[in-house]
Amino acid sequence: MARSREALIEKLGAITDRRALADAISGLTEDFETDHVVYHSVSHIGEEFAAATYSPEWQDHYEDAGLTRIDPVVRGCLQSYGPVHWEQLDWDASVAASMMSDAIDAGVGNQGLSLPIRGPDGQFAVFTLSHRTNDGAWQRQMQDLMSDAILVSHFLNQKALELVDGAGGHIVGQLSPRESDVLSLLAVGQTRSQAADTLGISPHTARVYIESARRKVGAMNTLHAVARAQSLGLLSL
Repeated sequence: MARSREALIEKLGAITDRRALADAISGLTEDFETDHVVYHSVSHIGEEFAAATYSPEWQDHYEDAGLTRIDPVVRGCLQSYGPVHWEQLDWDASVAASMMSDAIDAGVGNQGLSLPIRGPDGQFAVFTLSHRTNDGAWQRQMQDLMSDAILVSHFLNQKALELVDGAGGHIVGQLSPRESDVLSLLAVGQTRSQAADTLGISPHTARVYIESARRKVGAMNTLHAVARAQSLGLLSL
């Protein structure tokens, strides 16, 4: 990324209102060096929050034409728990191919990565990066940025949960030094095995610390635990 992961996480953690969150999302195009960034979440009661760098004309057309009904990206995200690569989706249907052609003409880009995020109580969000480039360049770019994109998407979603849904009422237990250490290392990009090596503990012990920390901060998974712990100021970054 153009900016260090730690600096970006620190900036996201300092956001206190929706407008600042939307501005920060728009600014991520510089960090990821992509044409566009989109974040869209829907809470368990149907409240939505969205920020996108697409042109207003394309956003209006997408909504007015009801393109969510035919968009393979939307279908792919609803059916997947992992990264959704646009080039791997089925664009053969004439309506889908036409939509993609129109999207490219509108500057959306011919390449894209969408990350579905499932939060508490049925909350659902999607974080998307899109760009106009060739296949080889995009694959190399995503290999370099995938781990950053996944982590940032969960930090954004945690912040949206706090600002939009009013989440965060879970009573948080104090993390032990080792729990904080493991999550801090995950936050800066280490794998669980690498964190275990850094701390001189076994991968199994690292997993125990991660699971304990996850329960204390009320997170659904490891990435959510990292994002939530960081937002609560529990990590030593």
